[in-house]
Amino acid sequence: MSYNVFWFRRDLRLIDNVGLFHALSQKDKLIPLFIFDANIIDHLPKDDSRISFIYNQLRKINVELQSYGSSLLVLKGDPKSAFEKLISKYNINTVFSNEDYEPYALGRDRKVTEYLKHQDIFHKQYKDQVVFSPLEILKDDGNPYTVYTPYKNKWLSRFRENPISIHNDMNVVNFHNHFFDFPTIEQLGFEFSKIQVRDYTLKILDSYKENRDIPYNDQTSYLSVHLRFGTVSVREIINQLKRNEVFLSELIWREFFMQILYNFPHVVNNSFKSKYDKIEWRNNKEEFKKWCEGKTGYPIVDAGMRQLNQTGYMHNRVRMIVASFLCKHLLIDWRWGEKYFAKKLLDYELSSNNGNWQWAAGTGCDAAPYFRIFNPFTQQNKFDKEFKYVKRWIDDFNEDNYLEYIVDHKEARERALICYKSALD
Repeated sequence: MSYNVFWFRRDLRLIDNVGLFHALSQKDKLIPLFIFDANIIDHLPKDDSRISFIYNQLRKINVELQSYGSSLLVLKGDPKSAFEKLISKYNINTVFSNEDYEPYALGRDRKVTEYLKHQDIFHKQYKDQVVFSPLEILKDDGNPYTVYTPYKNKWLSRFRENPISIHNDMNVVNFHNHFFDFPTIEQLGFEFSKIQVRDYTLKILDSYKENRDIPYNDQTSYLSVHLRFGTVSVREIINQLKRNEVFLSELIWREFFMQILYNFPHVVNNSFKSKYDKIEWRNNKEEFKKWCEGKTGYPIVDAGMRQLNQTGYMHNRVRMIVASFLCKHLLIDWRWGEKYFAKKLLDYELSSNNGNWQWAAGTGCDAAPYFRIFNPFTQQNKFDKEFKYVKRWIDDFNEDNYLEYIVDHKEARERALICYKSALD
């Protein structure tokens, strides 16, 4: 008897899962599979909150599959080795999965696909985590966009021409009727994190435009984590937007940065604009440590970093402020900040994290110009005038008796301008 396999990755749901829908449409019984990739997870702390979130979502999927007389096969190790193990036990016809566009994932998939091909096994992949893949929205000359607004306009034009479809009608009788042992989180080498992922909400949409920049109001959807791991379909979300253009624009930014990373993979370790690699960063380790701990003396910067350290989240407006502060006030390499966010953010996604850090540093595509330097005092006065956000995250905050400034704003601004200008001349 031959089987098909559906390989879950960034699509941890059963509803409107394109690859899963197609896999269940075949005649062969389907084995649902998830692989804890040792190449990724071996570098994470044992209580990594993202692993806890993934594990809990897999457990939910397994319970639902059990109601269909099936279950989820969970393996740990190198993906190619995991398939070698699976193929030794089952006669596999086709492996189904959804596309992943990050550099590591592309390399992993090439390796697995090549191995499967040598075993006479097909590997079919489908577009799922995006509305448009990185090669679907291109300029008229066939080159990728590097400026957001024309990309957005083309995206919206294509979107109006191609209504999205939802794949909810699963052929559940095609799941393999077998109950695999579901591992404990300890058996996988992890433990549950104290940091919890919040459920997303779209109730904020009606006032999103007015409140999205006020961190104390907490008018954010908390959707990014769920899109990152695919616990919700991006098509389902767009169907619920009720033509909220401001929120839709945020989703388009997500796909814009994905296609930047796909088409310009050098951005992982280098500036999008190569001339910015000439910047001579100060990279003071003590100052970086104070920034990480939220002890710079600038309240809104410190509150943002403490929110990140305590919860794995940071308000989007504050992300821009703390990133600009690190790069331009402290002249610390944006890559240092990008890596710290990668460790802490629940919604860490390479393309968006990289794109936004390079935007803040002025080194990326369509980035803020180097001479645009956020004034922390102005930002505090504009977005948290009464220090409500600051007081939420800094215990016993006293405006008149707070930490000494790590650097004088005016001096830091002038220093940054000189540094950037000398590198770019």
